[in-house]
Amino acid sequence: MDPMPRPRPPNLHREVTRHGRVVWYVRADKGPRTRLRAEYGTQAFKDEYDCVLRGEKPVATGKAKPNTLKWLIERYMESAAWAILKVSTRRQRGNIFKHIIASAGDDLAARISKKTIQAGIDRRHATPDAARHFLLSMRGLFRWGLGADLAATDPTDGIKVKRRKTEGYKIWPDEWCAKFEAHWPLGTIERVWYEVIHCTGLRRGDAVRVGRPHIKNNRGMIRAEKNDETAYFLISERLQRALDAGPTGDLTFIVGKKGKPLKKESFGNAFGKACRSAGVQGSAHGIRKTRATIEAEKGASGAKLDALFGWKTGSNTSAIYIRNANRAKLAFGDELNVNNLFPYLASGAGSGGNKS
Repeated sequence: MDPMPRPRPPNLHREVTRHGRVVWYVRADKGPRTRLRAEYGTQAFKDEYDCVLRGEKPVATGKAKPNTLKWLIERYMESAAWAILKVSTRRQRGNIFKHIIASAGDDLAARISKKTIQAGIDRRHATPDAARHFLLSMRGLFRWGLGADLAATDPTDGIKVKRRKTEGYKIWPDEWCAKFEAHWPLGTIERVWYEVIHCTGLRRGDAVRVGRPHIKNNRGMIRAEKNDETAYFLISERLQRALDAGPTGDLTFIVGKKGKPLKKESFGNAFGKACRSAGVQGSAHGIRKTRATIEAEKGASGAKLDALFGWKTGSNTSAIYIRNANRAKLAFGDELNVNNLFPYLASGAGSGGNKS
């Protein structure tokens, strides 16, 4: 497992008791001290530390009884399989496991059946994404347990979460763009957020990380957080104007109110508030979909779409955009082009055009 970083993380304090035992506390400024119970240097210690920094109460880390669900989760979170997961995935699954431990941590792992897993999914039926992430978390746990000879079966095998067919995130029409740009002019952080997403087409998890270190000669590239594919983009005149007007960070273009980088979750929430303030019912991912739609309407190949948006080579995602574009062209004829469907986005009206 990874050692704790050096120098010591902020707000983490080491003390030695009168009995000679080393204990660790988290204390910000002159606030209350919160003791960390997990073993220093372990993943559980890191997760507990992160939990306290977020203002959450850490789950009690008393010694788990062997072969219980809590014990299996703890072994999983100490494994190499857990360590290679993306930070965002570990954070998400860690929060799910925290609630599972609180409600059923003392249950024997061998007693977790398909019926148990399905019941957990059913309890989350109102939020299909939560149900899906619960299933993925438990599947990762038990598949690892099987490989490590710590579980006899995988109770998630064959179980799926049925998802309602929806249109998903909405593509931004030109009137939404006009309203957002009028409400958030150049020189506001909200406008920087918008232009970075609009001109690069990056996912929000990559958009919050992109900055000057990723740019050379007005060409940008960043390895996608979601799938490790590389996404490519240009720094257009339009985007450069927005970055020059700022505000931006030293290493990342997107920053929060205090000038510090944002995590993708907090950025998504903040961008949603900015949209509502402008009277727009859109999202950051909706802008990305708009960008992909425009490129497909302009005749981009699947390979080009994959490179621009960081999709796996030959992905079904690029095929969907191309298929929709081709169907529209068959329906409306050769007169169909980007200006017909997205005149505002294609011309860059109100913001000096877009040559990216």
